[in-house]
Amino acid sequence: MAAETETRRLGVLIGGSGLIGGTLAHYFKTKTPDEIEIRAPSSKKLSIRDAADIKNYLKRVNPDFVINTAMAALDSDAQLSFEINYLGAVNLARACCALDIPYIHISSASTLPSGENLTAEDQLPLSPDLNHYAKSKLMTERTLRYMGCEQGLDYTNIRLAIVYGEHDHKIQGFHRLFFAIADESMPCLFTKKGVLHSYTNSNKLPYFVHHVINNREEFGGNTYHFVDKNPVELAELILSIKSYLELKTPREIYVPFSVIKFGKYFLERLARFLNWFGITVRLPPELMFLENFYESQTLASDNLQASSFVDPFPAETIFTKLPRLVVYYLTRWGHLNLITTFNEEYFGSNELEDDFRLNPRELLKTIHDDSTSPFYDMVEK
Repeated sequence: MAAETETRRLGVLIGGSGLIGGTLAHYFKTKTPDEIEIRAPSSKKLSIRDAADIKNYLKRVNPDFVINTAMAALDSDAQLSFEINYLGAVNLARACCALDIPYIHISSASTLPSGENLTAEDQLPLSPDLNHYAKSKLMTERTLRYMGCEQGLDYTNIRLAIVYGEHDHKIQGFHRLFFAIADESMPCLFTKKGVLHSYTNSNKLPYFVHHVINNREEFGGNTYHFVDKNPVELAELILSIKSYLELKTPREIYVPFSVIKFGKYFLERLARFLNWFGITVRLPPELMFLENFYESQTLASDNLQASSFVDPFPAETIFTKLPRLVVYYLTRWGHLNLITTFNEEYFGSNELEDDFRLNPRELLKTIHDDSTSPFYDMVEK
Protein backbone atom coordinates (compact mmCIF):
# COMPACT_ATOMS: atom_id res chain seq x y z
CA MET A 1 0.00 0.00 0.00
CA ALA A 2 1.22 3.50 -0.77
CA ALA A 3 2.47 5.59 2.08
CA GLU A 4 -0.43 7.16 3.88
CA THR A 5 -0.72 10.91 4.03
CA GLU A 6 0.11 12.64 7.26
CA THR A 7 -3.02 14.79 7.31
CA ARG A 8 -6.37 13.32 8.30
CA ARG A 9 -8.67 13.07 5.30
CA LEU A 10 -12.41 13.61 5.16
CA GLY A 11 -14.73 11.45 3.06
CA VAL A 12 -18.44 11.61 2.31
CA LEU A 13 -20.33 8.31 2.10
CA ILE A 14 -23.70 8.30 0.34
CA GLY A 15 -26.11 5.47 1.20
CA GLY A 16 -24.68 4.68 4.63
CA SER A 17 -27.85 2.97 5.88
CA GLY A 18 -27.65 -0.01 3.52
CA LEU A 19 -25.64 -3.21 3.85
CA ILE A 20 -22.69 -1.95 1.77
CA GLY A 21 -22.80 1.62 3.03
CA GLY A 22 -23.19 0.56 6.65
CA THR A 23 -20.28 -1.87 6.36
CA LEU A 24 -18.07 0.85 4.87
CA ALA A 25 -19.08 3.38 7.54
CA HIS A 26 -18.34 0.90 10.34
CA TYR A 27 -14.95 0.05 8.83
CA PHE A 28 -13.74 3.63 8.51
CA LYS A 29 -15.02 4.63 11.95
CA THR A 30 -13.37 1.67 13.68
CA LYS A 31 -10.31 0.85 11.56
CA THR A 32 -9.09 4.26 10.34
CA PRO A 33 -10.30 6.92 12.81
CA ASP A 34 -6.91 8.68 12.87
CA GLU A 35 -6.43 8.55 9.10
CA ILE A 36 -9.90 9.08 7.62
CA GLU A 37 -13.04 10.72 8.96
CA ILE A 38 -16.29 9.67 7.29
CA ARG A 39 -19.48 11.71 7.03
CA ALA A 40 -22.54 9.65 6.10
CA PRO A 41 -25.39 12.19 5.76
CA SER A 42 -28.96 10.93 5.80
CA SER A 43 -31.27 11.78 2.93
CA LYS A 44 -32.72 14.58 5.12
CA LYS A 45 -29.31 16.28 5.19
CA LEU A 46 -28.38 15.46 1.62
CA SER A 47 -30.81 14.30 -1.04
CA ILE A 48 -28.95 13.19 -4.13
CA ARG A 49 -32.18 13.73 -6.06
CA ASP A 50 -31.52 17.47 -5.64
CA ALA A 51 -28.45 18.88 -7.43
CA ALA A 52 -28.50 21.98 -5.22
CA ASP A 53 -28.34 19.78 -2.11
CA ILE A 54 -25.29 18.00 -3.49
CA LYS A 55 -23.48 21.22 -4.39
CA ASN A 56 -24.24 22.99 -1.11
CA TYR A 57 -23.34 20.04 1.10
CA LEU A 58 -20.08 19.17 -0.64
CA LYS A 59 -18.99 22.83 -0.84
CA ARG A 60 -19.65 23.21 2.88
CA VAL A 61 -17.94 19.96 3.92
CA ASN A 62 -15.15 20.13 1.30
CA PRO A 63 -14.33 16.38 1.38
CA ASP A 64 -11.24 14.67 0.03
CA PHE A 65 -13.28 11.94 -1.69
CA VAL A 66 -16.86 10.70 -2.15
CA ILE A 67 -18.14 7.11 -2.05
CA ASN A 68 -21.57 6.44 -3.52
CA THR A 69 -23.41 3.27 -2.45
CA ALA A 70 -26.94 4.69 -2.76
CA MET A 71 -29.56 2.84 -4.78
CA ALA A 72 -33.30 2.99 -5.20
CA ALA A 73 -35.29 -0.10 -4.23
CA LEU A 74 -35.17 -2.78 -6.90
CA ASP A 75 -38.85 -2.38 -7.72
CA SER A 76 -38.85 1.44 -7.82
CA ASP A 77 -40.61 3.14 -10.69
CA ALA A 78 -38.82 4.76 -13.60
CA GLN A 79 -38.66 8.24 -12.06
CA LEU A 80 -37.14 7.17 -8.72
CA SER A 81 -34.69 4.79 -10.39
CA PHE A 82 -33.60 7.51 -12.79
CA GLU A 83 -33.27 10.23 -10.14
CA ILE A 84 -31.37 8.16 -7.54
CA ASN A 85 -29.44 5.54 -9.48
CA TYR A 86 -28.53 7.69 -12.47
CA LEU A 87 -29.05 11.44 -12.08
CA GLY A 88 -27.97 11.50 -8.43
CA ALA A 89 -24.85 9.47 -9.20
CA VAL A 90 -23.97 11.71 -12.15
CA ASN A 91 -24.48 14.93 -10.17
CA LEU A 92 -22.22 13.57 -7.43
CA ALA A 93 -19.63 12.90 -10.11
CA ARG A 94 -20.01 16.44 -11.49
CA ALA A 95 -19.46 17.86 -8.02
CA CYS A 96 -16.39 15.68 -7.49
CA CYS A 97 -15.05 16.79 -10.86
CA ALA A 98 -15.51 20.44 -9.88
CA LEU A 99 -13.76 19.87 -6.52
CA ASP A 100 -11.08 17.73 -8.22
CA ILE A 101 -11.52 14.83 -5.80
CA PRO A 102 -11.89 11.04 -6.35
CA TYR A 103 -15.33 9.52 -6.81
CA ILE A 104 -15.80 5.86 -5.84
CA HIS A 105 -18.97 4.42 -7.36
CA ILE A 106 -20.49 1.10 -6.32
CA SER A 107 -22.22 -0.59 -9.24
CA SER A 108 -23.81 -3.95 -9.90
CA ALA A 109 -23.55 -7.07 -12.02
CA SER A 110 -27.03 -6.18 -13.29
CA THR A 111 -25.19 -4.17 -15.97
CA LEU A 112 -23.76 -7.42 -17.37
CA PRO A 113 -25.28 -10.12 -19.59
CA SER A 114 -25.48 -13.76 -18.60
CA GLY A 115 -22.37 -15.80 -19.28
CA GLU A 116 -19.16 -16.98 -17.70
CA ASN A 117 -15.89 -15.19 -17.04
CA LEU A 118 -17.34 -11.79 -17.93
CA THR A 119 -14.72 -9.03 -18.03
CA ALA A 120 -14.83 -5.47 -16.73
CA GLU A 121 -15.30 -4.28 -20.33
CA ASP A 122 -18.44 -6.35 -20.88
CA GLN A 123 -21.83 -4.62 -20.65
CA LEU A 124 -25.41 -5.18 -21.63
CA PRO A 125 -26.67 -3.22 -24.66
CA LEU A 126 -28.66 -0.18 -23.51
CA SER A 127 -32.25 -1.04 -24.33
CA PRO A 128 -35.74 0.18 -23.30
CA ASP A 129 -36.56 -3.43 -22.38
CA LEU A 130 -34.14 -3.49 -19.43
CA ASN A 131 -35.68 -3.22 -15.98
CA HIS A 132 -35.35 0.22 -14.39
CA TYR A 133 -32.63 -0.85 -11.95
CA ALA A 134 -30.31 -2.37 -14.57
CA LYS A 135 -30.95 0.44 -17.05
CA SER A 136 -30.11 3.19 -14.55
CA LYS A 137 -26.96 1.41 -13.33
CA LEU A 138 -25.80 0.81 -16.90
CA MET A 139 -26.36 4.44 -17.89
CA THR A 140 -24.36 5.56 -14.85
CA GLU A 141 -21.39 3.38 -15.78
CA ARG A 142 -21.39 4.75 -19.32
CA THR A 143 -21.62 8.37 -18.16
CA LEU A 144 -18.79 7.92 -15.64
CA ARG A 145 -16.58 6.52 -18.39
CA TYR A 146 -17.53 9.45 -20.64
CA MET A 147 -16.80 11.99 -17.87
CA GLY A 148 -13.48 10.31 -17.18
CA CYS A 149 -12.45 10.75 -20.81
CA GLU A 150 -14.03 14.13 -21.53
CA GLN A 151 -14.03 15.93 -18.16
CA GLY A 152 -11.05 14.36 -16.41
CA LEU A 153 -13.18 12.80 -13.65
CA ASP A 154 -11.07 10.76 -11.23
CA TYR A 155 -13.37 7.81 -10.63
CA THR A 156 -13.31 4.11 -9.83
CA ASN A 157 -16.28 1.92 -10.69
CA ILE A 158 -16.66 -1.18 -8.50
CA ARG A 159 -19.10 -3.85 -9.69
CA LEU A 160 -20.51 -6.20 -7.08
CA ALA A 161 -22.12 -9.58 -7.72
CA ILE A 162 -24.49 -11.33 -5.27
CA VAL A 163 -23.62 -9.73 -1.94
CA TYR A 164 -23.53 -11.64 1.33
CA GLY A 165 -22.72 -10.48 4.84
CA GLU A 166 -24.12 -9.58 8.24
CA HIS A 167 -26.07 -6.48 9.23
CA ASP A 168 -28.45 -6.34 6.27
CA HIS A 169 -31.65 -5.14 7.94
CA LYS A 170 -33.71 -5.85 4.84
CA ILE A 171 -34.51 -9.29 3.49
CA GLN A 172 -33.16 -8.93 -0.02
CA GLY A 173 -30.77 -10.48 -2.51
CA PHE A 174 -28.95 -13.53 -1.17
CA HIS A 175 -30.63 -13.07 2.18
CA ARG A 176 -34.03 -13.46 0.51
CA LEU A 177 -32.89 -16.88 -0.73
CA PHE A 178 -31.53 -17.75 2.71
CA PHE A 179 -34.81 -16.67 4.34
CA ALA A 180 -36.89 -18.79 1.93
CA ILE A 181 -34.84 -21.87 2.84
CA ALA A 182 -34.93 -21.20 6.59
CA ASP A 183 -38.66 -20.50 6.44
CA GLU A 184 -39.13 -23.83 4.60
CA SER A 185 -40.99 -22.04 1.82
CA MET A 186 -38.82 -23.49 -0.96
CA PRO A 187 -40.05 -27.07 -1.51
CA CYS A 188 -37.76 -27.83 -4.46
CA LEU A 189 -34.80 -26.34 -6.28
CA PHE A 190 -35.76 -23.33 -8.39
CA THR A 191 -32.71 -23.64 -10.63
CA LYS A 192 -31.00 -26.19 -12.85
CA LYS A 193 -27.79 -28.16 -12.52
CA GLY A 194 -24.57 -26.38 -13.30
CA VAL A 195 -25.82 -22.80 -12.89
CA LEU A 196 -22.92 -20.74 -11.48
CA HIS A 197 -22.87 -17.27 -9.95
CA SER A 198 -20.23 -14.97 -8.52
CA TYR A 199 -20.54 -13.72 -4.94
CA THR A 200 -19.27 -10.62 -3.14
CA ASN A 201 -18.16 -10.66 0.50
CA SER A 202 -19.35 -7.35 1.99
CA ASN A 203 -16.83 -7.56 4.85
CA LYS A 204 -13.89 -7.53 2.42
CA LEU A 205 -15.10 -4.59 0.33
CA PRO A 206 -14.08 -1.78 2.77
CA TYR A 207 -10.45 -2.95 2.65
CA PHE A 208 -10.52 -2.65 -1.14
CA VAL A 209 -12.20 0.77 -1.10
CA HIS A 210 -9.63 1.99 1.42
CA HIS A 211 -6.82 0.71 -0.80
CA VAL A 212 -8.40 2.34 -3.87
CA ILE A 213 -8.58 5.70 -2.08
CA ASN A 214 -4.91 5.47 -1.12
CA ASN A 215 -3.74 4.46 -4.61
CA ARG A 216 -5.51 6.72 -7.08
CA GLU A 217 -2.84 6.54 -9.78
CA GLU A 218 -3.32 2.77 -10.09
CA PHE A 219 -7.09 2.55 -9.70
CA GLY A 220 -8.33 5.79 -11.25
CA GLY A 221 -10.52 5.52 -14.34
CA ASN A 222 -11.02 1.75 -14.09
CA THR A 223 -13.81 -0.74 -13.42
CA TYR A 224 -13.20 -3.67 -11.08
CA HIS A 225 -15.25 -6.77 -10.36
CA PHE A 226 -15.05 -7.19 -6.60
CA VAL A 227 -16.05 -10.84 -6.27
CA ASP A 228 -14.82 -14.01 -4.63
CA LYS A 229 -12.26 -15.72 -6.84
CA ASN A 230 -14.30 -18.89 -7.41
CA PRO A 231 -17.95 -18.89 -8.52
CA VAL A 232 -20.49 -21.07 -6.72
CA GLU A 233 -23.12 -23.44 -8.07
CA LEU A 234 -26.52 -22.22 -6.89
CA ALA A 235 -27.90 -25.71 -6.24
CA GLU A 236 -24.85 -26.60 -4.14
CA LEU A 237 -25.28 -23.45 -2.06
CA ILE A 238 -29.00 -24.08 -1.48
CA LEU A 239 -28.39 -27.69 -0.45
CA SER A 240 -25.52 -26.62 1.83
CA ILE A 241 -27.79 -24.16 3.67
CA LYS A 242 -30.46 -26.85 3.92
CA SER A 243 -27.96 -29.33 5.33
CA TYR A 244 -26.56 -26.82 7.82
CA LEU A 245 -30.07 -26.04 9.11
CA GLU A 246 -30.95 -29.77 9.16
CA LEU A 247 -34.11 -29.23 7.11
CA LYS A 248 -36.00 -31.65 4.86
CA THR A 249 -36.66 -29.09 2.15
CA PRO A 250 -35.90 -28.05 -0.47
CA ARG A 251 -35.78 -31.51 -1.98
CA GLU A 252 -33.25 -32.16 -4.71
CA ILE A 253 -35.82 -31.85 -7.47
CA TYR A 254 -35.11 -29.28 -10.17
CA VAL A 255 -38.19 -27.29 -11.18
CA PRO A 256 -38.19 -26.21 -14.87
CA PHE A 257 -38.16 -22.49 -15.55
CA SER A 258 -41.43 -22.73 -17.50
CA VAL A 259 -43.20 -23.86 -14.32
CA ILE A 260 -41.60 -21.08 -12.26
CA LYS A 261 -42.53 -18.51 -14.89
CA PHE A 262 -46.17 -19.64 -14.78
CA GLY A 263 -46.12 -19.49 -10.98
CA LYS A 264 -44.79 -15.93 -11.08
CA TYR A 265 -47.53 -14.95 -13.56
CA PHE A 266 -50.18 -16.50 -11.28
CA LEU A 267 -48.86 -14.68 -8.20
CA GLU A 268 -48.84 -11.34 -10.01
CA ARG A 269 -52.47 -11.80 -11.06
CA LEU A 270 -53.45 -12.94 -7.55
CA ALA A 271 -51.82 -9.86 -6.04
CA ARG A 272 -53.80 -7.61 -8.40
CA PHE A 273 -57.01 -9.44 -7.54
CA LEU A 274 -56.45 -9.02 -3.79
CA ASN A 275 -55.83 -5.32 -4.29
CA TRP A 276 -59.47 -4.98 -5.35
CA PHE A 277 -60.43 -5.93 -1.79
CA GLY A 278 -58.07 -3.44 -0.18
CA ILE A 279 -55.44 -6.10 0.60
CA THR A 280 -52.05 -4.79 -0.45
CA VAL A 281 -49.71 -7.55 -1.57
CA ARG A 282 -46.11 -6.79 -2.52
CA LEU A 283 -44.19 -9.57 -4.19
CA PRO A 284 -40.44 -9.75 -3.55
CA PRO A 285 -38.67 -7.42 -6.02
CA GLU A 286 -36.09 -10.16 -6.62
CA LEU A 287 -38.71 -11.89 -8.80
CA MET A 288 -37.54 -9.62 -11.63
CA PHE A 289 -34.27 -11.58 -11.55
CA LEU A 290 -35.91 -15.01 -11.41
CA GLU A 291 -34.53 -15.86 -14.83
CA ASN A 292 -31.02 -15.52 -13.38
CA PHE A 293 -31.66 -18.59 -11.22
CA TYR A 294 -31.51 -20.58 -14.45
CA GLU A 295 -28.59 -18.80 -16.16
CA SER A 296 -24.95 -18.62 -15.12
CA GLN A 297 -23.29 -15.28 -14.56
CA THR A 298 -19.69 -15.33 -13.38
CA LEU A 299 -17.49 -12.26 -13.23
CA ALA A 300 -13.79 -12.38 -14.03
CA SER A 301 -11.64 -10.56 -11.50
CA ASP A 302 -8.34 -10.73 -13.36
CA ASN A 303 -7.56 -7.01 -13.04
CA LEU A 304 -8.36 -7.17 -9.31
CA GLN A 305 -6.10 -10.20 -8.83
CA ALA A 306 -3.32 -8.50 -10.79
CA SER A 307 -3.58 -5.25 -8.80
CA SER A 308 -1.65 -4.27 -5.68
CA PHE A 309 -4.65 -5.08 -3.48
CA VAL A 310 -4.16 -8.04 -1.16
CA ASP A 311 -7.23 -10.00 -0.01
CA PRO A 312 -7.36 -9.60 3.80
CA PHE A 313 -9.22 -12.92 4.24
CA PRO A 314 -8.26 -15.11 1.27
CA ALA A 315 -9.77 -18.30 2.73
CA GLU A 316 -13.15 -16.71 3.47
CA THR A 317 -16.00 -17.68 1.13
CA ILE A 318 -19.75 -17.84 1.33
CA PHE A 319 -19.45 -21.43 2.59
CA THR A 320 -17.04 -20.54 5.40
CA LYS A 321 -19.27 -17.60 6.35
CA LEU A 322 -22.45 -19.69 6.58
CA PRO A 323 -22.16 -20.46 10.34
CA ARG A 324 -21.96 -16.75 11.24
CA LEU A 325 -24.67 -15.81 8.75
CA VAL A 326 -26.98 -18.47 10.18
CA VAL A 327 -26.50 -17.30 13.78
CA TYR A 328 -26.87 -13.62 12.92
CA TYR A 329 -29.92 -13.83 10.67
CA LEU A 330 -31.84 -16.51 12.54
CA THR A 331 -31.38 -14.49 15.72
CA ARG A 332 -32.54 -11.30 14.01
CA TRP A 333 -35.49 -12.92 12.24
CA GLY A 334 -36.44 -14.67 15.48
CA HIS A 335 -36.52 -11.36 17.36
CA LEU A 336 -38.77 -9.93 14.65
CA ASN A 337 -41.05 -12.99 14.84
CA LEU A 338 -40.42 -13.73 11.18
CA ILE A 339 -39.06 -17.21 11.94
CA THR A 340 -39.62 -19.04 15.23
CA THR A 341 -38.54 -22.58 14.32
CA PHE A 342 -34.91 -22.28 15.38
CA ASN A 343 -35.02 -20.00 18.44
CA GLU A 344 -34.63 -22.46 21.32
CA GLU A 345 -32.96 -25.17 19.24
CA TYR A 346 -30.08 -22.94 18.13
CA PHE A 347 -29.74 -20.33 20.83
CA GLY A 348 -31.23 -21.80 23.99
CA SER A 349 -33.63 -20.08 26.34
CA ASN A 350 -33.01 -16.69 27.98
CA GLU A 351 -34.19 -16.49 31.59
CA LEU A 352 -35.14 -12.82 31.45
CA GLU A 353 -36.97 -13.39 28.17
CA ASP A 354 -38.95 -16.23 29.77
CA ASP A 355 -39.82 -14.04 32.77
CA PHE A 356 -40.88 -11.21 30.47
CA ARG A 357 -43.21 -13.54 28.57
CA LEU A 358 -44.56 -15.58 31.49
CA ASN A 359 -44.03 -13.67 34.76
CA PRO A 360 -44.03 -9.95 33.98
CA ARG A 361 -45.25 -8.93 37.46
CA GLU A 362 -42.48 -10.80 39.25
CA LEU A 363 -39.92 -9.44 36.79
CA LEU A 364 -41.15 -5.88 37.34
CA LYS A 365 -40.89 -6.29 41.13
CA THR A 366 -37.37 -7.69 40.83
CA ILE A 367 -36.29 -4.79 38.64
CA HIS A 368 -37.80 -2.25 41.07
CA ASP A 369 -36.07 -3.90 44.03
CA ASP A 370 -32.64 -4.39 42.50
CA SER A 371 -32.10 -2.46 39.29
CA THR A 372 -33.53 1.07 39.36
CA SER A 373 -30.88 2.97 41.33
CA PRO A 374 -28.70 5.45 39.39
CA PHE A 375 -25.54 4.08 37.82
CA TYR A 376 -23.05 4.91 40.56
CA ASP A 377 -20.12 5.21 38.19
CA MET A 378 -21.95 8.05 36.40
CA VAL A 379 -22.84 10.06 39.49
CA GLU A 380 -20.76 13.22 39.79
CA LYS A 381 -18.68 13.28 42.96
